[in-house]
Amino acid sequence: MIIVTNRIRVKKGMGEAMAPRFAAPGPLDTFEGFVKVEVWLTQNLTEYDELNVNMYWDSMESFGEWRNSDAFKAAHKRPEPGAEADRQESPVLGSELITYSVAAVKEKA
Repeated sequence: MIIVTNRIRVKKGMGEAMAPRFAAPGPLDTFEGFVKVEVWLTQNLTEYDELNVNMYWDSMESFGEWRNSDAFKAAHKRPEPGAEADRQESPVLGSELITYSVAAVKEKA
């Protein structure tokens, strides 16, 4: 199993409002190899909010297929120039993609 984290910095006060969007129903739910999404909101930051969108996948290949899919492209499409959504300022300040492999697990007995 792998975990892909999209660490997203957003304007202060926007993290809690944005978090549910990443866990909303969509095409990801039925994508081969997808396990789950967890959205973590970093505590005690003063300048911005930080979301860690953790996507759990069976394999890196499954994640790669999602990244190259039409569904991924549609989910991340920018608004058309001149559209109402295009005129709104984005709350996103930046992001970083990090991948992990699960090296060990301990669960309560």
